[in-house]
Amino acid sequence: MSNHTRCRWAESDPLLQQYHDEEWGRPVYDSRLLWEMLMLEGFQAGLSWLIVLRKRQAFTQAFAEFEPQKIAAFGPEAVEQLLQNPGIIRARAKIEAVIHNAKVYLTLQQQGQDFSHWLWSKVDNTPIASHAPELPQSPLSQQLSRELKKLGFKFVGPVIVHSWLQAVGVINDHQHDCFCLHQALSRTKRDNLDVKSL
Repeated sequence: MSNHTRCRWAESDPLLQQYHDEEWGRPVYDSRLLWEMLMLEGFQAGLSWLIVLRKRQAFTQAFAEFEPQKIAAFGPEAVEQLLQNPGIIRARAKIEAVIHNAKVYLTLQQQGQDFSHWLWSKVDNTPIASHAPELPQSPLSQQLSRELKKLGFKFVGPVIVHSWLQAVGVINDHQHDCFCLHQALSRTKRDNLDVKSL
């Protein structure tokens, strides 16, 4: 196995390569970061992840470093300003969904529900080994999509949720010959995680 072999989807652009090598598939346990990644995946809907990556810095600036408390306070004027921002994806429904989802996130927090604990408890704190990155969704993403919608979240369909689960390491979908396959697990913040099959 070549030490330089990576997932095929990441080969076409240097930005994709960097994202793949440094972030994609590595378990994330920070609740706010998990929420941020879910919001970015929502912006990807109907587009490509490369577009989101190219606009990621502008998104971070426009959405107050993705701090839910700040975003929840965005009013109609802020929405109109965002719609005039050429650095981001200017889709009203997606922008308004992020503001709405910030409020949902904060409500869960106020109720004592930790977003990270909620997510990882669904897989017994254990990343799932899938090795099928071409699949657009999974039984797990279908289940969590339904649950997220019941909690009040928007733009959380099963395809979006599946991409999110792959990105934050809940599903380890690195190809079997990808040099990141085992790195994604070895860099986890928790030492007691095992890999189970999807």
